[in-house]
Amino acid sequence: MKRQNKYRKFQLQQKNIEALEKENSRFKRVYSEYENMSNELWNLENSNGEPVPDDFINAMVLQASYLEDEIEDWLLQFNEKKTKIRH
Repeated sequence: MKRQNKYRKFQLQQKNIEALEKENSRFKRVYSEYENMSNELWNLENSNGEPVPDDFINAMVLQASYLEDEIEDWLLQFNEKKTKIRH
């Protein structure tokens, strides 16, 4: 059984992410970087190849968390904007 990628935090918000990517090129770039970093972290932590220094992985985790925070802020603003439009 393959373990789920714990870095795939935003799977339930894919429709909002796709909409944001269409309207905001910076969001698209940040989200793309986050996805690439998430995939790389997942691969590093689950590979049987050469061991990777903890410092390197920790730095990547820290960078991914900054990107997550930025993405979460965008999603919150996007959801608030959608809610205001519905009223």
